[in-house]
Amino acid sequence: MPHSSRQTARMLFSQALEQGGYFTAKQAMEAGYAYSNLDYHVSTGNFERVEHGLYRLKSIPPGDHDDLVRLSLWSRNRQDEPQAIMSHESALVLHDLAELLPGKIHLTVPLKFRKEAPAGCILHKATLAPADIEERAGFRVTAPLRTLLDVAASGVPHEQLEKAVAEALARGLVRRSKLIEAAPRSPRSQHLLDILNDREATAKPRRKAGGRDG
Repeated sequence: MPHSSRQTARMLFSQALEQGGYFTAKQAMEAGYAYSNLDYHVSTGNFERVEHGLYRLKSIPPGDHDDLVRLSLWSRNRQDEPQAIMSHESALVLHDLAELLPGKIHLTVPLKFRKEAPAGCILHKATLAPADIEERAGFRVTAPLRTLLDVAASGVPHEQLEKAVAEALARGLVRRSKLIEAAPRSPRSQHLLDILNDREATAKPRRKAGGRDG
């Protein structure tokens, strides 16, 4: 049954609101718009054409992560499903586990992903399990555990990784046992295990000389 114009507008607004104001042509069609409607609303200034097949509702102001929402929708496949997951150093920032902003945005995409990386982005190809992914408003990000494994494997500076591990453990974002269990999944697992072992050694009370406490 065709939607009324009010229902159509409401459905599209609800969809776009979850995606930082963005929507795809396919989503607009599913809400009840025809291609001619899209052209009309672009001409009147209600919609902004961002790129081929991607639009934005001007009535919704840009959010803090507008660029990440846009990249997520850029990565959509032929079924209109976003493929990119914010990962590595970018995920560290999103989880508030890094003090410095990375120079580029890191995205993990499926192994068969064929699009070229946009300017300012680095693509990592991998197969992620559902437990490796967290949903955010309009985009997805690797979970803290997967993020730590990724940045350990990518060779971030030791000090940065050490601080990220300490913060994640202190805030309960990951458990030490889970890190130890998952560490072998990282090509640089020994680097991660050394950090955990150093933290454990530091946490143990030191005995005074002679093995007696005064």
